[in-house]
Amino acid sequence: MKIPSDKQVLVTSALPYVNGNCHIGHLRTYVPADIYVRMYRKMGYVVTFVCGSDTHGTPIVLTAEAEGVTPQVVVARYHKHFKEIFKELQVDFDYYGQTDSETNHRRTEEIVTRLIENGYVYEQVINQAFCSSCERFLPDRYVEGRCPYCGELARGDECDQGCGKHLEPGEMIEPKCKICGSEAEFRNQEQFFFKLSSFTDFLISYLDTMGGTQNAKNYAMEWVKKELKDWCITRNLGWGVRFPGRDDLVVYVWVDAPIGYISFTEELFRDRAKGKGKLGEDGQEWRRYWKEDKAAIVHFIGTDILYHHCIFWPAMLKGAEYSLPAAVVASGMVKIDGRTFSKSRGDVVWVTEFLERFHPDTLRYYLVTQSSHTKELNFSWESFAMRLNNELVAILGNLVYRLLSFAYKNFGTIPDGSIEEEILIAITKTKEESISAIEEYEFKKFVDAVMKLADFGNSYFQREEPWHLIKQGDRDRKRAGEISLNVLQLIKAICILLEAVMPAKMEEVWQQLGMERDLHSVQLDELLVPVESGKALKKPYRLFERVEAEIIEELS
Repeated sequence: MKIPSDKQVLVTSALPYVNGNCHIGHLRTYVPADIYVRMYRKMGYVVTFVCGSDTHGTPIVLTAEAEGVTPQVVVARYHKHFKEIFKELQVDFDYYGQTDSETNHRRTEEIVTRLIENGYVYEQVINQAFCSSCERFLPDRYVEGRCPYCGELARGDECDQGCGKHLEPGEMIEPKCKICGSEAEFRNQEQFFFKLSSFTDFLISYLDTMGGTQNAKNYAMEWVKKELKDWCITRNLGWGVRFPGRDDLVVYVWVDAPIGYISFTEELFRDRAKGKGKLGEDGQEWRRYWKEDKAAIVHFIGTDILYHHCIFWPAMLKGAEYSLPAAVVASGMVKIDGRTFSKSRGDVVWVTEFLERFHPDTLRYYLVTQSSHTKELNFSWESFAMRLNNELVAILGNLVYRLLSFAYKNFGTIPDGSIEEEILIAITKTKEESISAIEEYEFKKFVDAVMKLADFGNSYFQREEPWHLIKQGDRDRKRAGEISLNVLQLIKAICILLEAVMPAKMEEVWQQLGMERDLHSVQLDELLVPVESGKALKKPYRLFERVEAEIIEELS
């Protein structure tokens, strides 16, 4: 989706649920979102990037009860963990909050109240699973049983082992208490429902024009055209955002979690206003994004939460009179060696363990090059090693080290000369392909285009053979310098483009080039600006090390 150049952009990533450690499946959303943000800034857009921890819901309560601690203790532990992971991977949010903040409680209560006032919420007595042994109603993942639609094992709010359909309270077949294992019974309980069914026509129209990836639009449209059922938006829990006017109910986590996008934007601009010593209108800039339709809102999510972001969320925003997302970008899921991701079976790669062995940028690179963004990503240590060895070492690393070693040894500075038309054409073509790929959310296609430019640099250097020329007279030495200058121009362009993918490693190359400007703020307009002759080069070193077969055998 091409965003108008006069529009600001708000990018969000799906909130990590802070109930456990970060694994590489999480990063399939955050790394591409960060690349998208970096590239759009290089294209001249004003981009705001927000995210935060999803802190409510039954899994956190269950973990807290099992550990004998409060939910706040669990949330604090994993909130800190995710922030540290994102920092190490340079997923650079402008603001990273959490949904248990005072701001999110207040904003959620305001939106739910607005939905009530607009006639989109009603009260209804329903059958809900109840455990006589534990003497409690069993919301969501407190109950397990069989899906009423496909018959597979399912948890209380979702058929996670079968058809993937969202389940409402009381729909479960053969419900059992997850705490004590007793058979549950159904009892009448008062809950509140959101009139999702009344938004069918709106959603069909909205989805028809919504930007983003086609898998998001197709999935959502299929569900909308079937039949939309009203959503139960309250739960019998003590942990969460209180439903307005009730002390015994909290809102369903899928109400307050996406509202976090709004709250984090609000908190970001409030903090910026305080930093400037201003409040009032300066702290209300969040309204431009969420109330006044003056920005393009782009959500990056996984396909497992498409229903919530493409159906429930826009309907809730429409009903409460808020701005609608311009695009939803959905990544494919992650498998491990062809097997479905499973922590219990050990089919998981923890990010902290990965980073103990390999540089963060190698993971960022792998996650967007192994498959197209909307396709399933099948992680294996063999495929990771192939990407690193055959591309980062053999193509990119080889180009940078070989050329810089030659230029540093023979000239010490960036040589004199002019940039050849062949080089300018190659850079211009790569720029155009890169922008097109980013606008289409094709991150693999973007990186492939830049790596093709690196491959061209290797071929050009090999073809011109400057190592022979340097041994001849002054005229040939001058030509060797011109060849080096042209390849340095290619390396400069690669640095600017691949900074979005490998910010730390490209910063290293940038410094070896003797560049003084902050690479992270350099825009695409700089791609064709000639490198400055006479600037001192730094002594080069190898960017990447090969992954040997014995290491892969040990990890597999």
